[in-house]
Formats: sequence, C-alpha cells, structure tokens
Amino acid sequence: MTWPSIAFPETVRKSHVGRVNQIPSSEIKPTGRFPVVDQGQSFISGYSDDERRVINSDLPLIIFGDHTRVVKFVDFPFILGADGTKVLKPREDMFDARFFSFALLSLDIPSRGYNRHFTLLKERRVPRPQLPEQRKIAGVLGVVQSAMEQQERLMALTEELKKTLLHQLFTKGLRGEPQKQTEIGPIPESWDVVNLGSLARKISKGSSPRWQGFEYVPQGVLFVRSQNVGDGRMDFTDKVFLSPTFNKQEKRSILKDEDILINLVGASIGRVALGTPEIEGANCNQAVGFVRLDCRRSFKEFLVSFLLSPGGQQQMFFQKKDIVRANLSLLDLKTFKMPVPTPEESEQIAEVFSHIETKLAIHLQRHGTLTALFRTLLHQLMTAQLRVHDLDLPELLISP
Repeated sequence: MTWPSIAFPETVRKSHVGRVNQIPSSEIKPTGRFPVVDQGQSFISGYSDDERRVINSDLPLIIFGDHTRVVKFVDFPFILGADGTKVLKPREDMFDARFFSFALLSLDIPSRGYNRHFTLLKERRVPRPQLPEQRKIAGVLGVVQSAMEQQERLMALTEELKKTLLHQLFTKGLRGEPQKQTEIGPIPESWDVVNLGSLARKISKGSSPRWQGFEYVPQGVLFVRSQNVGDGRMDFTDKVFLSPTFNKQEKRSILKDEDILINLVGASIGRVALGTPEIEGANCNQAVGFVRLDCRRSFKEFLVSFLLSPGGQQQMFFQKKDIVRANLSLLDLKTFKMPVPTPEESEQIAEVFSHIETKLAIHLQRHGTLTALFRTLLHQLMTAQLRVHDLDLPELLISP
C-alpha cells in the first residue's frame, strides 16, 4: 500500500510574500528584533530591526532553498533572505503544513550543485494521506526532530563551555597562582614554555598515494585524511583504505595509537585530535601531520587541549603560509610554543577536558542515532510502509 499523491504544482497556493519582505545578505546582522530565514543550513541566518520587511501573516510557511534543497517550516514572524528562497504555502484543504514540510524532505531531488532545484521539485508528486493521518505522522516526526535539535543545542553549549575553559585554564591554571607574561601570553608563574619539537620523539606527515599510482581499495590499511581529524576527536564516518603495499613503501607515514594528529593544509588547518587505537598501523596523507611523544596519555591530552585553545590556534594561523593553499610545515610544528605545567596539574587539566570530550561524544552519538531514526521513519511513514499506530513511541524519548 502507498499513499495517494498529488502533483506538486497543485499542492500550494500563492502566498502574500513579496520582494518587500526580502533582505539582502549584506544587511543581515548578528543581533536584532526579527529573525532572518534564508536557504542556508542554519535555521536562522541572522537578524534585522527592519519592521517593514516582517512576514507575520499567512503563517505557517515553508521555505525551499532553490540552490541548497533545504526545507524549513516557519511558524513565527520572520524576514526572508533574498537569495534563492522559494516561499510555499500549502493548500489548507489538502495538507497539514508541518506534514507538508516533512513530505518535501522525503522527495528525491538530486543535487545540481549550486544550480537551481525548484524546477525539479515542480516535477515531483507529494504523498497525501488523509488529514488526520498527516497530523499523526507530523507529530511523530516532530518528536524525533525536536530530540535531534535538543542534542544540537547541548553540543553547542558544551562546545562553548570548552572554549571558555580552554582560555581560563591555560592562562590561570587550576591553583590561582600569579601569572607571568610569555611569548604565548600570560601563564601561571610555575609553568615553563618549550618548543613542541623538544618534547617529541617524532614529527612527520604522510604523502599522496595517487601521486604514486595507488588507488583506494575496499579493504586494506586504513588511510587517515584531514576529514578524519576533528576538533579534539577522530571522525571515521568516512573511511578509505589502501593496499598493504603502500603501507610497506611509506613507512614514515605509519601512525601509532596516541599520536597527536594535526591538519596542515587548507580550510581544516587547526583541527587537532589524539589518535585512537583504530589508527595503529594506518597511514596518513600529506595534509595530516603527526607528533609522537614518549609520555603519559594525560600529558598528550593536555597538549591537544592547548593546541585547540586560543593560544594554540593563534600560533597555527599566524604561521600558516598562503601560497596556493594555506599550509603549515613540519618546521612550524616543531617550533610551536607549548606551556608545560607540573605533571600533576597537566593530568588534572587533561581530566577536565576528557570529561568534556566524553560528554560531546555522547551527544554526537545520540544525534547520529536520532538522525538515522528520523530518516528511516521519514521514508517509511511517507511511503505507508509503516503506520503511526505500529510505532512504540516511548523509545523515541532519549534523555539528555
């Protein structure tokens, strides 16, 4: 069984939104009285105080990103971003507006890059169960979506706490002792400043397999790229592998568990993570540098935390070279200035940030689980493979 469907052009009526309600991106401010909704990934792109542009009637409305394919359900007064936004008002006699937004999300609209996609949307058919069933479906999907948004808020709050603590602990320490001024700014009086190279047993980077005639293979040796190095944690949602022959040939780029990985090239410069057991024996590419130390894990975690702090990031962005693509050299890594507290204090600071990373990892995992659940439910509910009365709703409620 599948739901009846209707051609997209028959699903909407003309809205009262016009050019007067649109705002150029150059006029969007970080704060203001009225939120601005555009076609970007962030639900709200900014704010404005221009009351003349506000849309406060005919709500709720659906925003479709002509370039991005982003769908947004808006049920509050807002100002419309001017670039690539299509404003849709579903017919009230046919559709629950919230259901309609989910139905658009379920449609297969292939990406054309930054080209326009509204012509593809106009060729689609929209599933149309009876209105009571639409409201039930929208209610279920709304519960999961709200839980996803809650995890996103918790991740943002935890990241903000991390940034605050990074600045606080690396300038004042844990003991409230007097500060001294150094080349990396104020630090506790008992701390030292040394070059990263003087602490490391090895500092190296990888190479490009394709320059040597190697291609990715379905199974083999893990190949770590810059997208696998996140802010404080490894990310293996996108894995690739190389032949063991490359591993034997490129011994200088073989990684070990607990190596500190640092992105050296392009937009991801500044991302740093401590290697996990998964990288033992893997290779890395030329965009990833690694630092190997003979010390306790807690001190490595301390150094990672400092490299992610404002003091560490400032060094990376001060030393990067804008040639063709921004990059850092191995010499840059060796000359990074690092604060060195007592072993006891470095361990305590590392423990603080370990707790924060654990909390972030939990929120990230829950968000991933909820995202997968949302996609599955969206597909099955919109194709009538699953009915609302078949769901065990309590299991959707995940505590923060």
